[in-house]
Amino acid sequence: MVKRDEHQSVTLQTQNIRMKYGKGQMSKEVLGGLSISIADGEFVSIVGPSGSGKTTLFQIIGGLERPTEGEIWIDGKQTTGERGHISYMPQQSSLLPWQTVAGNIELSLTISGIDKKLAKARTKEWLERIGLQEYADSYPHVLSGGMQQRVSFLRALLAPQRLMLLDEPFGALDALTRQQMQQWLMSIWELNRRSVLLVTHSIEEALFLSDRIIVLSPSPAVVLEEFQVPFERPRHESLWTDPRFYAMKQRIYDLLKTGAKEGNV
Repeated sequence: MVKRDEHQSVTLQTQNIRMKYGKGQMSKEVLGGLSISIADGEFVSIVGPSGSGKTTLFQIIGGLERPTEGEIWIDGKQTTGERGHISYMPQQSSLLPWQTVAGNIELSLTISGIDKKLAKARTKEWLERIGLQEYADSYPHVLSGGMQQRVSFLRALLAPQRLMLLDEPFGALDALTRQQMQQWLMSIWELNRRSVLLVTHSIEEALFLSDRIIVLSPSPAVVLEEFQVPFERPRHESLWTDPRFYAMKQRIYDLLKTGAKEGNV
């Protein structure tokens, strides 16, 4: 059982979310009644088999789709079907090629309602913090994949919304760059603890980054189990050799494997 601080405010609640596509015999239920919550400043990861509805859940939380049943609550407001309540980092950086690095961030902030002068100042400050100030006037194509994802994360981090959704943000990177980006993301997130919901296929990534991990079943997805991650912050790469890390990884892997077998019965 996962213990939570009763006095900690809740950023996100999904209440009995069901999603079904199609009608009659051709219908397919993707989400089977998902109820999850994220506290203010909490980093939560969702892991589950391919096709378990993780991306659909993100679309519903972001207001791009309306669920067949259930409600989304963000910062105490019912936001089902409404856009503009979350910041989002996709699998690919999605930077505008005709905008400079600084221009991409500034444009995103002004669209979110931040004053242009303030957006420019924040962009300059944070590009210096993450060591990319020399690329401020460069265009995205000159950046490596890891650098592009840093800019994409910074764009999401500086948006005014308290809730960030990260959709497999490092999935396209090579193993070494991915590991470096995980450590970098942690160091930046520690400076500005936003509420984060991360979708990932990597159990190691979820364990390294998260306060809590939610394991989903195959579709129609339900919560199989939640895990409180016991490791103290700040976290270091030595964690990967910790026997407790390996034990939790194996436990989650076994749960996913068992769930997949039951889903195919």
